[in-house]
Amino acid sequence: MYDDILIPTDGSDTVDRALNHAIPLATDHDATVHALNVVDRRVANASSGALYDEVVSDLESQGETAVAAVADRASEAGLDVETRIRQGTPDTEIVAYAEDAGIDVIVMGPEGKSPRERLRALGSVSDRVADDATVPVFLIK
Repeated sequence: MYDDILIPTDGSDTVDRALNHAIPLATDHDATVHALNVVDRRVANASSGALYDEVVSDLESQGETAVAAVADRASEAGLDVETRIRQGTPDTEIVAYAEDAGIDVIVMGPEGKSPRERLRALGSVSDRVADDATVPVFLIK
């Protein structure tokens, strides 16, 4: 039923809670876990020219740490894992990755917001993913 499970990660505590549900689900279905981090280009674009590359590099480094944490948990459970870092708008890239990779279900926490969204109260990434995804989205409180 589920061959490929996507776990978007920003490295926050909500990802740990999502993993508590995603790992058993993947184990039950012998599914591949996909860990995805999206470097939010809007954050980088808000920085001045000289700092742009440094901000992108820092965000990519944080993303590598975040996907590695998901990969470690999935590997410890004996699951196959794929990790990816993308750049763009998080909700758009999560939905696009799910379509590109043939994902069967997305498991994520409902509370994560990008730094820009926290400032502007634009709603959560998970809300927009749930609205736009063509596959089931499990939002874990």
